[in-house]
Amino acid sequence: MCKKLLLFFLLLAFVISLFLFIQGKIWLVNPDRSKYPIRGIDVSHYQGDIDWQAVSKDDVGFAYIKATEANDLRDAKFMFNWNNAIKNNIPTGAYHFYSLAHSGKIQAENFIKTVPLDKYQLPPVVDLEYVGNSKKRPPKEEFVNGLRIYLRVISSHYNKQPILYTTYEFYEDYLYPEFEKEKIWIRDIFSKPDTKKIGDWEIWQYNPRGSIDGIKGNVDLNVFNGTNL
Repeated sequence: MCKKLLLFFLLLAFVISLFLFIQGKIWLVNPDRSKYPIRGIDVSHYQGDIDWQAVSKDDVGFAYIKATEANDLRDAKFMFNWNNAIKNNIPTGAYHFYSLAHSGKIQAENFIKTVPLDKYQLPPVVDLEYVGNSKKRPPKEEFVNGLRIYLRVISSHYNKQPILYTTYEFYEDYLYPEFEKEKIWIRDIFSKPDTKKIGDWEIWQYNPRGSIDGIKGNVDLNVFNGTNL
């Protein structure tokens, strides 16, 4: 009887833990708050209608908002999210999902046409990853030249050094060593960022299933590597 009762409680604990894991209430890694006090989110139209006033009252020290993708796509919720995040005094930045199928110049133009020039905004981010990208895999030299043009145009227009969001795989294939001195935002949902692979990092995305007041469903959680944005 005792064994059956113990088995029942173990099974119940497993089910509860699995439910909390799926909901993002518990995760594989939880950055030390004393080392990384500034927490942030990144959002797009996938988060639907966000209540930014509620978000501002939760543990959110910054927000990055998807603005554009490829050569002509603009996120349907960008201006709503951008204006309301700023209205609620959340440090705000915009990001572009970089397509492997288009030139860096035309993608930079798409971003500049969409994202207002505001000296108080956070540095612009370019999202560099395989998931959701074009199936085209350009030669590395072609990619490097295109990204250099993109970064040069963006940094000149906004007068800020862009941050490169990426994964270990993409970094190894396309970014190293040509862009090793750039500021890196790394995705690692299993452990603390591996500095042997990417060197220093600026932002760490550690949880893709986070829960924040004002947002229905999951949202990406991040920490800033420092104490002052």
